[in-house]
Amino acid sequence: MPIISDTFSPSLPFKSAHFNTVYRPLFMKDTIKYKRKRITTWDADFIDLDFSLVESKTLVLLIHGLEGSSQSNYMITTSNHLNNIGFDTVCMNLRGCSGEDNLLLETYHSGKTDDVEFVIKHLNSNYNYENIIIIGFSLGGNLTLKFLGEYSDIPSEVKGGIAVSVPVDLTSSQAELNKLKNKIYLNEFLRTMKLKLLQKAEKFPDFQLDKELLFKASKFRHLEKQYTVPVFGFKSSEDYWEKASAKPFIPEIKVPTLLINALDDSFLSKECYPIKEAKNMKNFYLSTPNYGGHVGFISSFSNTENRWLEQRISKFIHETLGIKP
Repeated sequence: MPIISDTFSPSLPFKSAHFNTVYRPLFMKDTIKYKRKRITTWDADFIDLDFSLVESKTLVLLIHGLEGSSQSNYMITTSNHLNNIGFDTVCMNLRGCSGEDNLLLETYHSGKTDDVEFVIKHLNSNYNYENIIIIGFSLGGNLTLKFLGEYSDIPSEVKGGIAVSVPVDLTSSQAELNKLKNKIYLNEFLRTMKLKLLQKAEKFPDFQLDKELLFKASKFRHLEKQYTVPVFGFKSSEDYWEKASAKPFIPEIKVPTLLINALDDSFLSKECYPIKEAKNMKNFYLSTPNYGGHVGFISSFSNTENRWLEQRISKFIHETLGIKP
């Protein structure tokens, strides 16, 4: 499919990518009441699922980004919007992100799609939904795209996917995040990740964590060298970036899937806009609005007008997937 020409015209302050990126987590205070369901994984760990139900025949699985959770604003606003138009939602908290540390040394990473597969099969086996749709944000979007292209035995109930603000090429996007323009974001990610690694080191004494190097870490690769690479069996950070990136899996996607990446997203490199794939595939749609920042897409200070992203999501579900409440 050709690239979709979506028009997103925010008011002046929100034309700033950084302003749009930080406004949602800092100033939007939407709320929701979830019903939590803890499921036991095949490796004796757990994943917490947060449901918001309106008795629909369609369930939308939402997957958050790096160090996010079901309480991230974009998860709440999307769940509320989908509930309001008649769809059930369930937010998948990646391991260690639900407010309680998971049981194993292993948590999650950008390409760990076996957890997504497990959750999808659980939902399909234990609930009677006619349609399941997957929506992922940032890292969760990478998981969504990679899962849809990686697995050949996806249940027929999975009708499509939507991914938002996704670094589909990790090699180039991590280099982009290391630039001065993203220093504040990177430092905040590293701060929470360092705290979690310290907790893991206390819980697992055999886990060899160099705390001095951890405190000095200023890039993702510094943490990956100590944790992601050895714990998940990668050869190096470069090996991890290559194997975890969703971009190589996009051509294998069989169900209608939409990727929304704003052109001003400071987290994304030029390699994160898969234009060639969008032009050559019948099931892959690419939307590249000029503005939006990273998982922002806020148009103004008025809450009633700040639903462009949520409305774009429901438009794809209604018009492209052909799914009504």
